Amino acid sequence: MIRLEKRPQPSQFWTYLTPILAVILTMIAGGLLFALLGKPPFEAIRTIFWDPLFSEFAWYYRPQLLVKAAPLVLIGIGLSLGFRAGIWNIGAEGQYILGAIFGAGVGLAFYPNDYWFIFPLMVLAGAFGGFLWAMIPAVLKTKFGTNEILVSLMLVYVAEHILSSVSFGLLRNPEGRGFPGSRNLQQYEPASNPELIAGSGVHWGVIAALIAVVAAYILLNRHILGYQIRLTGQAPRAARFAGVRPNLLVLVCMGISGGLAGVAGLFEVAGPMGQISVDFNQGLGFTAIIVAFLGRLHPVGILFAGLLLALTSVGGEIAQSNLGLPAASIKAFQGMLLFSILAMDVLSNFRVRIGKTEAA
Repeated sequence: MIRLEKRPQPSQFWTYLTPILAVILTMIAGGLLFALLGKPPFEAIRTIFWDPLFSEFAWYYRPQLLVKAAPLVLIGIGLSLGFRAGIWNIGAEGQYILGAIFGAGVGLAFYPNDYWFIFPLMVLAGAFGGFLWAMIPAVLKTKFGTNEILVSLMLVYVAEHILSSVSFGLLRNPEGRGFPGSRNLQQYEPASNPELIAGSGVHWGVIAALIAVVAAYILLNRHILGYQIRLTGQAPRAARFAGVRPNLLVLVCMGISGGLAGVAGLFEVAGPMGQISVDFNQGLGFTAIIVAFLGRLHPVGILFAGLLLALTSVGGEIAQSNLGLPAASIKAFQGMLLFSILAMDVLSNFRVRIGKTEAA
């Protein structure tokens, strides 16, 4: 008889090993999925994980990994702070959208002027947009005891409707012949997110993601706020006795995560995406949840997890082009990774025992 026996303390060994096992399990399950779709499973897995790094055109794909990982890392870092404290912001996608709308709106308001401060002002506006959207579930939780999971998630759909509205109305390009969508910010230089290395696509969002990783590490390990976040997540009652104010912590963690998601949205709309449009949101806010948990809510772990998800994204695009894999199968492959992490997490908290249960 196989049974699970709860460990007295979570196993550090399995805590760090389970992400590796989750990736291997995802490869196996993904290979079976691709085989069912009539595609060669080994070639598909090789294309996804090998070609972006070591193929003939890897010189082009490698910088793209940084570009794809940057918003995931930014959002994942913000989410991890709340998750560590038991504050569940599931609506980062909505905060990402509002950050893009606020930032793009500020940039377009100055069109066609050429002022040096336009882009820095857009970054601040993007952070404020995400922060403002995150404050709605935060305030409702602290004042009325509502569930931040449900409220933040429902606000994603509200944000999507706002995105559609401004694409057809407030921010629509007046020279766009009636088509929805704003002006292309990449063609308006003062409001564009410039490439830092010509031809690579690497922009300021990549630098911001690296800064966020360092800042989060220092915050969690060298600052009283980081101590309060860790203590609240591990021992909520002890945190109250230690003087932690839970409502204030909710506001701070939600505000930081919303601000970082908003900044990520701004860097995307002013960079790779280029404009506000009805299909601007790509689910990065939800994918960042996978990144946060795959990285064990640790800043450095989130950096590597973001690069791994970016690898599956870039490799998935190559597989779609070379092998004809449907885009939905790549999304399913990434979803398998989250379920694999959740399944493997059991080993961190439980021992697998074989045999009869001992009598009391």
